[in-house]
Amino acid sequence: MPMQRFIQRLVKKLSPKRLSQPSPSGPTSKQILSRDQHGVSRSQIDKHALDVLYGLKRAGYEAYLVGGGVRDLLLGLEPKDFDVVTNAEPEAVKAVFKNKCRLIGRRFRLAHVRFGRQIIEVATFRGDSEASEVADKPKGRGRLNHTRAVDGQGRLLRDNVYGGMDEDVWRRDFTVNSLYYNIRDFSVADYTGGLDDIKAGVIRLIGDPETRYREDPVRMIRAVRFAAKLGFEIEPGTRDPIYDLAPLLKDVSHARMFEEVLKLFHSGVAVQVFEKLRHFGLFAYLFPQTEQMLAEQADGFPRMLVIEALKSTDDRIRHGKGVNPAFLFAAMLWEPMVARREQLLTEGLKPQDATFAAASDVLEWQRPATAVPRRFIGQVKDIWNLQYRLPRYQGDKAQKIVSHPRFRAAYDFLGVRVSAGAEELKEVFDWWTHYQTLDGVEQVAYANQVKKPGSRRRRPRRNRNPYRKRANPAPGKESPATPNEQD
Repeated sequence: MPMQRFIQRLVKKLSPKRLSQPSPSGPTSKQILSRDQHGVSRSQIDKHALDVLYGLKRAGYEAYLVGGGVRDLLLGLEPKDFDVVTNAEPEAVKAVFKNKCRLIGRRFRLAHVRFGRQIIEVATFRGDSEASEVADKPKGRGRLNHTRAVDGQGRLLRDNVYGGMDEDVWRRDFTVNSLYYNIRDFSVADYTGGLDDIKAGVIRLIGDPETRYREDPVRMIRAVRFAAKLGFEIEPGTRDPIYDLAPLLKDVSHARMFEEVLKLFHSGVAVQVFEKLRHFGLFAYLFPQTEQMLAEQADGFPRMLVIEALKSTDDRIRHGKGVNPAFLFAAMLWEPMVARREQLLTEGLKPQDATFAAASDVLEWQRPATAVPRRFIGQVKDIWNLQYRLPRYQGDKAQKIVSHPRFRAAYDFLGVRVSAGAEELKEVFDWWTHYQTLDGVEQVAYANQVKKPGSRRRRPRRNRNPYRKRANPAPGKESPATPNEQD
């Protein structure tokens, strides 16, 4: 069987089809940039990624840094992650790194090499075999089916055929992501014209765009993300099919969509991503309820809320601050939740019950598009519920609210609402802003100064002598008798 696979690969390499691979921009010759022809330095590469590259090299395997990490280094950007590709199959990678390595995935078999909390993803070179239909039943639990398969719609269901680098490059998605940094001689290899597209500022799919989008619809939103992040234009052949193929996103796993949404809106260019997603009609398949509210916006308020929230997220990322997925989903789904709450109030529910019921309904309706993991659902609900508690900060209520674990996120979200045009909340936001600058004793005194809405200030009660004669007793009533009078 191994010999048969070897012969099949050899025939494909020698065939005219393999000698002249189709390039998106016409025939492209292989380019190799030597160390002195590019600016990528090992000092710019993450230490753990280097450990993986050198570990595979010492074991006798080929190892390359690939994808966005190489692209960003060539552009002078700081890569968010470093991916490695090798000719070692996943089981061989695990044998090299032993307990540090974990194999994941059946659709795409990958090796994750863990260094503490950091993970370096290692993929094996993909081959270029003909796709076959998938059987209705799996061939056995835990067994890896080494085939490439698509469904009736052209969606790639499995791609575990291994090959060499000259085959792997054509399985990559975009030309700018198909660059390989060789740890042996520190060169950069380009088979698809990625270097030319980086210079031209173009995002271009490798292969036929419609076929590649049908294989994996997520490539459409990846094209948008890369274009926004890099400031590149999407090449017309890559761009035009998106308008018609956007509905394919409905077939993507909603759990996978959650991860893609975080990459989109935690990229540091969330506002540009949002605008592009709406332009291509993709946003409606990520947040259908929000898209409906945006279509019904009055005076631009719902859209401004989303944009202000995304601006806040981008600002935190630029300043190296952490971002919480719960805040993103709370902002995206706030208007649908408010609309649902108003509907439930008209049906007779009490305000607090309506808030919790509306939150549950909206998050459940979001699930088919982008499922929110359970660990974030409670946080989203807390941020929403606190929006109705923050205006009631009188007395000891303030200290209870500020001690809530989601107070800071709720306070930030209140500021977003004010920035989006909710001027009636500015006084509340300013009050909480000042409250947080005080120490414990000052906070208590400051909160106690607040007059409860609708309440009248009581006069302090005076201790009166019951035996003291009133100056002007009420008509028909006698003053209480003094002890002398009783005698």
